[in-house]
Amino acid sequence: MATYGGSSTASSGSRTNGLAIASLCCGVVGLFILNIVLGPLAIIFGAIARRQAGVKGGAGMAKAGIILGVVDVVLWLVLLTVAASNGGFSWYVGG
Repeated sequence: MATYGGSSTASSGSRTNGLAIASLCCGVVGLFILNIVLGPLAIIFGAIARRQAGVKGGAGMAKAGIILGVVDVVLWLVLLTVAASNGGFSWYVGG
């Protein structure tokens, strides 16, 4: 018997893990801003989501979030190295 007015995905219980989504979002946003903060968060959220993947699903998004988190941290290290080799960040205020 068909049910009307209801969503079949909501009733079947196949929902994506929220931590996997958070990991992926932190990894993507971390590519552009606050990569030293969002990168480790993406790695942590992704690792927890991978453990829960058997129950809630979302293992692919969790894995992508972990990879992007590692890229964020490596990008921050590269930017830090470039800044240190050029004498660091300096603000020129003068006239």
